[in-house]
Amino acid sequence: MIDTHDGSKSLFLPQMNETYHSKFGARTESEHVFINSGYQFVKKDEINIFEVGFGTGLNVFLTCLEQQKDGRKIYFETIEKYPLSSDLIKKINGFIIPEEKDLFARLHRLDWERNMNLKEHFILHKRQCDLLDYQSDINFDLVYFDAFAPNKQEEMWSEKVFRKMYDLLNEKGVLVTYSAKGSVRRTMQSVGFYVERIPGPPGKREMLRAIKL
Repeated sequence: MIDTHDGSKSLFLPQMNETYHSKFGARTESEHVFINSGYQFVKKDEINIFEVGFGTGLNVFLTCLEQQKDGRKIYFETIEKYPLSSDLIKKINGFIIPEEKDLFARLHRLDWERNMNLKEHFILHKRQCDLLDYQSDINFDLVYFDAFAPNKQEEMWSEKVFRKMYDLLNEKGVLVTYSAKGSVRRTMQSVGFYVERIPGPPGKREMLRAIKL
């Protein structure tokens, strides 16, 4: 477990020499990339969200906090091939501000592989699977693409993966990711996305937002 600059915690994975979030602020990064640039960008009263990389659950947690303010109806499906241990989750929860601890603990207690009510009008479905094996009967309005960095997990940023993301999205659906790498942008464009570079979170000049036109 590591401290990040905004006081929130993240995890360091030694075998990949990689952190789960930015050292400049785990919570700050997630709020900027996924909430401000994704969730708030999609102007719909009912949103289906797909997340690549459940990780610590931070993106689900922050999305639910926003949903409690605006009252939108959310279906949130997230996948994770290697879920974290309950001991690690408890340690991370210890650094969530007190009035939010119950929500963070609850989203981790909910069963995997089934629809569960996280809050009113917020359905969470956690799935343990590999992205390339993932199949869905529904389409999504928003994708949180939060895989490990392209230089650490190259196969997750391939044309095959982004074609899958394109097919999962509804028309005018949105994909957001912290990466601004040129090869990632070109791969997204090659499968049909309109891709824009937008200001990134602290420590990153830019990030990418892709739209299915």
